[in-house]
Amino acid sequence: MNTGAAKERVGSSFHRQAAEYDRHTVVQKRVIARLDELIAHHASREPLRLLDIGCGTGGLLAAMQKRYPLSGLCGLDLAFNMSHMASSRFDGAALIVNGDAERLPFCDQAFDLVVSASTLQWVPRLDRCFREFHRVSSGDGLICVAFFGEKTLWELQASYREALRRGGIEERSSRLRRFMTRDEVAQALSGLGFRQLTVTSEIELEQHADVPDLLRAIKGTGAATPAGSAAGGLGWRRVLNDMADIYRSRFMQNGKIPATYEVIYVIARG
Repeated sequence: MNTGAAKERVGSSFHRQAAEYDRHTVVQKRVIARLDELIAHHASREPLRLLDIGCGTGGLLAAMQKRYPLSGLCGLDLAFNMSHMASSRFDGAALIVNGDAERLPFCDQAFDLVVSASTLQWVPRLDRCFREFHRVSSGDGLICVAFFGEKTLWELQASYREALRRGGIEERSSRLRRFMTRDEVAQALSGLGFRQLTVTSEIELEQHADVPDLLRAIKGTGAATPAGSAAGGLGWRRVLNDMADIYRSRFMQNGKIPATYEVIYVIARG
């Protein structure tokens, strides 16, 4: 896997969708609220310095600013437009940096609290990110992050794979990204030297009017969809139409289709 090219694609996608992002982040806003609760429960004191990885337009940072008004706030995002929007939102009240979660541009033990919401599912190597989180965390620093797991959008993935099968197209043609399971996350982080490490998961559900509505919502957050990754032509159009039909027939209830999101929460101390 070319991790550099993968990062460039992710950064470019979120860069393009920055202006529309907040309109489509229903589940992401719930994740921020839940993460805020977990941070309040686990943090023993107000941090002097706080870092948000993949800060996007600044939703989680805003929650942290409200909870910890005296803390020094810093946000980092790979997508330049996201960083720009977050910087404008805080108007000097937070330091916003355009950068890579696997190569944090900060000195050792720089932060008392490291947070992240709905970002780390996109990184090529989760262990590298957490090594960096460990490095920039102070001696008793707290790390609280949330990201999407394997069961996320399983209805869409199942419908797409069935449509591929019906169209006689090999599975490798699918570009729906596979996220990590909770056990895989725990295994990846187990040898990194954290004194405390807790990995849990919860399920969030969205309801949509139809499959096109769901795909627009996913695209609006900067994530890839089958429609966006298709090669074009009548064959692919047929696959996407079949996918929508399969999704409706298998999962639609009371005129709505569900979309499942598995959220993995990691709480760690250095």
